[in-house]
Amino acid sequence: MPNYEPSEGKTLVTLSKVAEKNSFINPELYSKYQVKRGLRDVNGRGVLVGLTEIGEVHSYILDEGEIIQVPGRLLYRGYDISDLVNGFTRDGRFGFEETAFLLLFGHLPDQKGLEDFKQILAGNQKLPEDFARDLILKASSKDIMNALARSVLALYSFDDNPDDPSISNVLKQCLLLIACFPSLAVYAYQALSHYHGNQSLFIHSPRPELSTAENILTMLRPDSKYTKLEAALLDLALVLHAEHGGGNNSTFVTHVVTSTGTDTYSAMSAAIGALKGPRHGGANIKVIKMFEDMKNQLKDWNDDEEIEQYLTRILTKDAFDRSGLIYGIGHAVYSISDPRAVILKDYAAKLAQEKGLDDEFKLYTSVERLAPQVIAKFNKMYKTVSANIDFYSGFVYKMLNIPVEMYTPMFAIARIAGWSAHRIEEIVNAGKIIRPAYKSVARRQKYLDLIERN
Repeated sequence: MPNYEPSEGKTLVTLSKVAEKNSFINPELYSKYQVKRGLRDVNGRGVLVGLTEIGEVHSYILDEGEIIQVPGRLLYRGYDISDLVNGFTRDGRFGFEETAFLLLFGHLPDQKGLEDFKQILAGNQKLPEDFARDLILKASSKDIMNALARSVLALYSFDDNPDDPSISNVLKQCLLLIACFPSLAVYAYQALSHYHGNQSLFIHSPRPELSTAENILTMLRPDSKYTKLEAALLDLALVLHAEHGGGNNSTFVTHVVTSTGTDTYSAMSAAIGALKGPRHGGANIKVIKMFEDMKNQLKDWNDDEEIEQYLTRILTKDAFDRSGLIYGIGHAVYSISDPRAVILKDYAAKLAQEKGLDDEFKLYTSVERLAPQVIAKFNKMYKTVSANIDFYSGFVYKMLNIPVEMYTPMFAIARIAGWSAHRIEEIVNAGKIIRPAYKSVARRQKYLDLIERN
């Protein structure tokens, strides 16, 4: 029975309160029925829902049934991310294109295979005629992730065979999206900057001879200029964000939506929607804003005691956004260390030195060192925590003069490679439609005719 009296003066606010009240589920019921909320068990481990050969996240070992935390490892197709990064950086090469190849095809390319793959991507960079003008510039959005999702859905209309689920056709579509995501995102930002920020409009075409990272900087900056270190660090960030196992939210969405048999454009736009959420792709923006507040509050950036006091005030909800969260610290899987943060930190130090931001980088390292200690004092039952990739990625983007509005789209530009590999994997293995169970806990009710309701 409804618990409100119908009246002509019923407001949206009142109805919202009714909807909220009647949507509430007693938290005790989740324990009673052993519901693994977030598809995670009571120990924080993910509930096994599938198998993959694409990415592996490793953070603990089991010793006689006991979970022992170990330094985090991330593997792409069985290759340790550290080895991949060391390989292409040692050769002075950009690594994102090679990483995308590995994720899609399961092995590292030889020289000719890599060059051929780069040529395929270069051939897919150009957007359909008048696409940027009619679908991005004329209908600019205040949110680039929404604009990106809309553009991906619009590309369906330019595909002569959009619904064909054959691997050759899906691969063709995925290569198109990997190649043109940088243009879609950057052009959406330029439209936002011009139409909503009164800035000059700069539209630079991607250049086929440049890497993905170089093209992003070329299209994003008015003068298209960048240093070798800037391009290398952006390329590294793309590599580290390209894949993170099948269980991360947006990749799982890719599997779920793909399992319905829908088209590539619908599946990828759904993944973009998942990544847009601040709990998933927007965390590095929170890190940047937290540090801006911190820098304004601290009198001495080198004073550990003062930093600890500020971090404690965050945990007691007396500082920054009053959420009680130290953003960039802690991860759902990694405890001792996030290998992506470890790698990115070393290269961020080099760029900080080039940019004259050593003091700010030192503040980041101090917070990284002190935050786990403060959290342990505040909550003695809390598990070991460490900096995650969001902790340094926002700082890197800031040093690269990438606008805050582009932070999450940068994540999407990288992760489309992983999403594509997982979509193909889901199709190849022809699994059932993914449909987890929900138990109804609503009480049974007797139907009343309209005249009898009150």
